[in-house]
Amino acid sequence: QVQLVESGGGLVQAGGSLRLSCAASRPTFSNYFMGWFRQAPGKEREFVAFIAWTRGTTAYADSVKGRFTISRDNAKNTVYLQMNSLKLEDTAVYYCVAKIASASGWDYWGQGTQVTVTS
Repeated sequence: QVQLVESGGGLVQAGGSLRLSCAASRPTFSNYFMGWFRQAPGKEREFVAFIAWTRGTTAYADSVKGRFTISRDNAKNTVYLQMNSLKLEDTAVYYCVAKIASASGWDYWGQGTQVTVTS
């Protein structure tokens, strides 16, 4: 079982930055992928970014490419999402996710953290 706890959400003006953190309860995440999804009001949940824990390979949704950066700290079992040049449309609840690399779906989800971008 993996528990994921997000933090770092909040209120920020458009053009500003926030960094989300996700602390994971597992001694090692080798062979795992970890990532972020988000869900805006009235919209479906959407993929934001993921990182392969061992190799560090990353992937991003087109809507955040060039503005968001996902990274991990192996020693702290923590994944980060650095969000720069935030836009109003980035407002959403952001969820940390994890899965075994070979799994088809994301098995583990955090409780979510709210990010609100204001004009």
